[in-house]
Amino acid sequence: MQKTCEECGEKIVGRTDKKYCSDYCRNAYHNRINKDSSNLIRNTNNSLRKNYRILQELNPSGKTSVPKSKLLSKGFDFELFTSIYTTKTGNQYFFVYDQGYLKLENEFFALVKKN
Repeated sequence: MQKTCEECGEKIVGRTDKKYCSDYCRNAYHNRINKDSSNLIRNTNNSLRKNYRILQELNPSGKTSVPKSKLLSKGFDFELFTSIYTTKTGNQYFFVYDQGYLKLENEFFALVKKN
């Protein structure tokens, strides 16, 4: 039985377990399958990346505090985060991957980095 490329349908020559006729077809197939399927997913991922970069920029040492106004001036979106960690004392840290923040008094936020 002759196998054909999953991307372009051309005849495959070589190993019996090959699925694509070339690296180009393999890459094209996976790029097509893995592309963000909707604007919502793409925009959410872009916003999460932006939040991550802001936290990383403002917290180079791994632990600091900043006013809320500084986060907002850089375009930080408090609605988007990847996880919440609640401490034994009830404090809630919001994380964007390994960069987190905790609301403090007087409109300040503690920025931390997970080890």
